[in-house]
Order: sequence, then C-alpha cells, then structure tokens
Amino acid sequence: MLHATSQFRIHPLPGISFGGIVEFPGNADTEAAIAAAEATPTALLKAFYDAHGLLVLKNMEAISDHPGLLVRLSRLFGPEVEDYRQTVTSRNNIHPDLPEILVVSNVPPATPRVPERPDPPLTADGQLPVQFPHRRGWHTDQSYRRPPPDISLFYADLPTPKGQGQTLYADGIGAYAALPPAMKERIANLEGIHAQPGRGRSEQAARAGKAPDPLTPREAPQRQPVVRIHPVTGEPALYLCESGQMDWVDGPFVGMQPGPDGDGARLLYELMSHYTSPRFAYAHDWDRGDLVIYDNRSTIHSATWFDADTHRRRMWRTTVHGNPGAQFAGERKSWLAA
Repeated sequence: MLHATSQFRIHPLPGISFGGIVEFPGNADTEAAIAAAEATPTALLKAFYDAHGLLVLKNMEAISDHPGLLVRLSRLFGPEVEDYRQTVTSRNNIHPDLPEILVVSNVPPATPRVPERPDPPLTADGQLPVQFPHRRGWHTDQSYRRPPPDISLFYADLPTPKGQGQTLYADGIGAYAALPPAMKERIANLEGIHAQPGRGRSEQAARAGKAPDPLTPREAPQRQPVVRIHPVTGEPALYLCESGQMDWVDGPFVGMQPGPDGDGARLLYELMSHYTSPRFAYAHDWDRGDLVIYDNRSTIHSATWFDADTHRRRMWRTTVHGNPGAQFAGERKSWLAA
C-alpha cells in the first residue's frame, strides 16, 4: 500500500513501478468519494506525488449525470481549472454546459479523434505496443504553451470495449533516474521546441516537404526544458514529446541540427524510446466511470486505436494550472490573445 488515511487508501498499480489506485471505504458513491478527498486534500496530493503523478479512481459514474463533480474534484489539484473558451479549441469539442471540460470523442458534435493503429498491431510476443516509435502519439498536454499546465483529469463517460481505446501513461521521473550519467549530463541544460499539432511542423510534415502553416503569436512554438524539476517534489523528470508535438522545422532541440535527419532527431528518438519502454509504461483499459489523474509535469501519455466505425467513445478532460515552477514565474499565458 502506498498511502492510507481514514478517508481513502492508495494501492500500487499492478505490474508497474509507479501510479496508484484510490480506494474509498464502504463503497462510497461518487459525491461521497469527492467529499472524502476534499476532507484531506493534502493527503490526496501527497499520495499523488508519491505515485509519480498518476492515480486511478474507479466507479465514479455519477460524473456522467453531474459533470460539475469533475470540475469540483479538479479544484483540489490547483488554483485554476482551464476555461477552454479562452483557447483555440473548437466549441464543438467543449462540453455544452461546462467550459472547463474538453470532450474527446467520435460522437457528434465533437470532432473525431481516432489514433492510427500501429503496424504491426501487436509486438512480436503478442503484446500491446507501448514503445516509441512502434507506438506513436506520446505527448504531455499542451507542452506547446508557456506556462504549460500542471495536471489533467481524464474521465470515461462512454469507453470502448476492453482491448481497444486504452490510454498509455509513462513515468518521466523513473525514466530520467534510469538514464546513464553521460546522458544526464548531455541533456542537463537542453531545451526542446514544442509545437502545436496540425500546424505543419511535425516530423511527418517535414518529411513530406510541406511548408509549415503561418502562425499567430498565440500559436508560436515554445521552448521547454528537457529535464524539468518538479515544483512540488524537486524530482527531475524527462519533459518532451515525440514526433507529432515537437517542432521539426527549427528543432526538435535548441542548438542541435534541426529536421528529421539531424542529430536532434536522433537524440529525440533515443530519449523517447527509453522513456516509453515497457518498464516505465502503464496501459489503462477503461471501464465506464473510471477517472485517471495525471501530472503533465512528469508523465506522458498516448491513446490507442479503437474501431470507430463500430464503437462510440466519449471522454472528458479537465486541465489544472497554477504551479508550473519557478522558471515560469510571472509569464503571461502564451495562448491568450494579446
């Protein structure tokens, strides 16, 4: 057991070295569980950070009927829950009643977001692929902004059947700790250049020879440290994404040869392959009512393929801001219009 109070217990996730499952006593319903978390918020946050920033809460189905409960729980994790109307998010991907909730779904009116299926779909030993570059899509939320967000809460309102539509999470603290000393020294002061997807700056766009889209100031790529010191725990973690959310026009790294065949590209592939190796990765197979809370400052995640022609999927996400670290102190939000 990772942590226990009179209000809840935290059990380790099976088969992986980070993350925890929150157990509330007496089969507490959703509102009672949230009230229990509110009663000891410091203990819940400590458990979250002790688990390297990944907690799973089961049986939270009442959020589907009362989505305000998701926003209420989110407020325990930081001073500001993002209002998606202030971003470049399309209104059809924002919850109609609560602008703090992003809708990730293939159910209209949301814009369908269905990951590609890996090729081959399974590893040589028949397992779900998790490691880059076999698995694509690894990222941390909104790393193309400064200051980037702290924590996200991801809720399954309508999951797909078991065995598809999973979400993968990887432990940036554990992955950094396992790097050889020479690599730690090499990346100690390195900065990555993070770019908003869909703007023609991905590896795939660069290889296709496409000219990148013109950008407004609020869409400009942002520099971020490759080694990010967690502002709460002081632990170093890898902080980078893979080919779709890094800038392959001017990066992916500051001061290294840019483009898909440069030395920066080779380093990114090496780091991301290490970061997403199975020993650092957890695959969450969703049940309705599951809620996963993850720390964007020290984890990355990736969605897996599902048969969108047959199955409907609707997930809700909130994003919490407020403690990105001292190096971001005083910065205005890069994604807001001047």
